[in-house]
Amino acid sequence: MGGVLAIDHGTRVSGFASTDSLRIATSALPAVRAPGDSDALLDHLERLVAERDVDVLLVGLPLDGKGQDTARSKDVRRFARRAAQRLPSLAVCGWDEHLTTRAARELLVEEGVSKRKRQELRDSYAALVLLRDWMAAGEPRTHTL
Repeated sequence: MGGVLAIDHGTRVSGFASTDSLRIATSALPAVRAPGDSDALLDHLERLVAERDVDVLLVGLPLDGKGQDTARSKDVRRFARRAAQRLPSLAVCGWDEHLTTRAARELLVEEGVSKRKRQELRDSYAALVLLRDWMAAGEPRTHTL
């Protein structure tokens, strides 16, 4: 069993977080500024996977408050399918990212991060919250992409 790489997919900036294969350490990784539908984002994702022992890609799905798809979640699902084609060795899973940005902001405030630095770290901390929530839920692989 390998580690997990999580992505908080954005239209202009995407955040990343990872955990090791033993699920001991979770960490936010630097965000990347690239259009959400670009090959540059997929290239970056491929590099992150190559640098780590990863067998799961966790993609945050921006569902609405009732757990239903939104126009944005459809775009994210399209990206996830492209990622799955490009990285066929990975299991690609989706997880509801509803409220992760708010939780990330609160986590950054708790850690005493300055307001300016919080803006820079927000997307990757949202990926970190997504990853931790998914792990705490027992790592379900129920959302089809």
